[in-house]
Amino acid sequence: MTASSGPSGSTGLKARILIVDDDERNAFAATEALKVLGHDLRVARSGPDALRLLLAEEFAVILLDLHMPGMDGYETARLIREHPRTRDTPIVFVTAVFRDETHIFQAYQAGAVDVVFKPVDPFILRSKVSVLVDLYLKTLQIHHQAAEQTKLLTENAAIAEARLAAEMELRQTRERQDAILRSLPVVFTSRARQHPFPALFVSDSIAPLTGFEPSRFIEDPEIGLGRIHPGDIQGVVDCLMQASETGAYACEYRWMCADGQYRIFLDQGVWVPDESGADGEIFGTLLDVTDRRRLEEQLSHARKMEAVGQLTGGIAHDFNNLLTVVLGNADILLRKAEQPFERRQLEAIRLAADRGQTLTRQLLAFARRQALAPEAVDLNRLVDGFLPLIRQAMGDAVVLDWRRSPEPVFVMVDANQLENALLNLAVNARDAMEGTGRLVLQVGRADDHGVITVSDTGCGISAETRERLFEPFYTTKEVGRGSGLGLSQVYGFIQQSGGRVEIDSVLGEGSTFRLILPLTEQRPVEAKRVELDEEAPRGTERLLIVEDDPSVLGVSFETLQGLGYRCEYAIDAEGALARLAADPDFDLLFSDVVMPGRINGIELARRCRDSYPGVAVLLTSGYVGEEALGDVREFNFIEKPYARSTLAQRLRSILDARHQAKAGALA
Repeated sequence: MTASSGPSGSTGLKARILIVDDDERNAFAATEALKVLGHDLRVARSGPDALRLLLAEEFAVILLDLHMPGMDGYETARLIREHPRTRDTPIVFVTAVFRDETHIFQAYQAGAVDVVFKPVDPFILRSKVSVLVDLYLKTLQIHHQAAEQTKLLTENAAIAEARLAAEMELRQTRERQDAILRSLPVVFTSRARQHPFPALFVSDSIAPLTGFEPSRFIEDPEIGLGRIHPGDIQGVVDCLMQASETGAYACEYRWMCADGQYRIFLDQGVWVPDESGADGEIFGTLLDVTDRRRLEEQLSHARKMEAVGQLTGGIAHDFNNLLTVVLGNADILLRKAEQPFERRQLEAIRLAADRGQTLTRQLLAFARRQALAPEAVDLNRLVDGFLPLIRQAMGDAVVLDWRRSPEPVFVMVDANQLENALLNLAVNARDAMEGTGRLVLQVGRADDHGVITVSDTGCGISAETRERLFEPFYTTKEVGRGSGLGLSQVYGFIQQSGGRVEIDSVLGEGSTFRLILPLTEQRPVEAKRVELDEEAPRGTERLLIVEDDPSVLGVSFETLQGLGYRCEYAIDAEGALARLAADPDFDLLFSDVVMPGRINGIELARRCRDSYPGVAVLLTSGYVGEEALGDVREFNFIEKPYARSTLAQRLRSILDARHQAKAGALA
């Protein structure tokens, strides 16, 4: 197909066109709507300059755009279909920002031949560039030649040969058009109007989409409706029945392909009555939109997680402040309680506060907004230490098969959160096995990652459930047995730790979860754990407590005084800076992060570090937003709510390290 300048065939028209765009007011409104089709035109403005005006001339259509700079126009229609002058030109595209059906079948998979978009005008871009100038002119020319040569057929053999050549060229044109249709990611159909709407014609492109040849649809009138998902069938029948009333139809449904898998098709078209205005045919197109729907579901899932994460972040700070007050006062009262029943009641309060803290952490974990405390961990040792709790959770009817790695597997991870993730997976496995079966825990390596594998012999997970498994609040358990947060927490925590979760499952045989985390060169540091409240380390240093919540301030002040520290306080950063300016002889600044006023806890800590380097800093918060996590890591940090013993140990380690540093400097 070539474009020529000067008259073409019997029409007396010129051709060429091109245009391409990048703006200049949309190439002066498509050169004033194609200068009333006098042809020639050109323009470009990239893709680089429409591949140097399509290697110097000879077009007849193109009109590309599709967003531009930096080549695009789907890489200028894949370098105008990889050249050899420039593979059967037409194209078209244009848009006005994509207007999906996944960018109109990715603009007929970047081979185009049409798209444009409403509102098109002037006069639908001069009737879509006079039906693709070149094809239109060429077809007229061929028909004209064929007609003339038919008249002259009896006159001489030379004209007969010319006619034969013209007919061959026409056939080749049709074959090219058929090839274009076959290459499009869309199926063209024709159906009878009556139920069950048997196929009268189906294009060849049905085979790669469904696994069935077009002939199968012609030979079996029931196949079209018969393989539609039972939940969709009535809607499809209603839609097709209404086509004769409305003149058009559009529906989306799941259809079982030859491999037994459902794919989602967008089916749309028009009813064309016969000459009597009665039966006629339903002409339509089928487009596979399965991948698009899955992407939309993933986007919806991501938005849900973001929404719940924002909600959780909003309440976490205040909620953890309340838990700090509850837990702190319970610790204080426990130390004073003498009667067993008093201690039992106070332990119940502590347990409730711990559960509240766990719930907040679960919500923050699946939203990837929790503050993690990563450390070098040997996965073998972590599972060894956690195994008794898992055995207890499994019960006697579950066989626990623990398979250690022959060598240490070091990863950088929050050990407590990883233990919670393992317990979540183990409990889910127990429930899937209905309390009896085999649970396999295995630690190993895969390239530069450490892997913990949790396998069960339970009921397995269906494909439909697997797609939603990590959604917040999604659970397959009956009401009251699952919050739908366990696996969301695992997924969010592992992703936040730089890893990933993989699942294999066979219905009726069981499931395997793999937690995959990057290996680290660092090695674990042995730390002494404080088990009993009475062992909480004490001190006599002078502390400045900065907290705007009176209840939290009260319990922090009393707790630290009870540990022997000399405490003073301020209710905001400005007050704290004033106290430090008046008397900088403090050993440690213990400050909340989120406070009213112009200066938050992080900025206060920085000013203290810069102006009073002899004063250690410990920050605390019920929730630190993702954007502030990096700033918080500049300083020592303890998450609210904290137990008395945890706070005591943290303070002591910071102060002892500061004293040792001072002693080393003096020596």
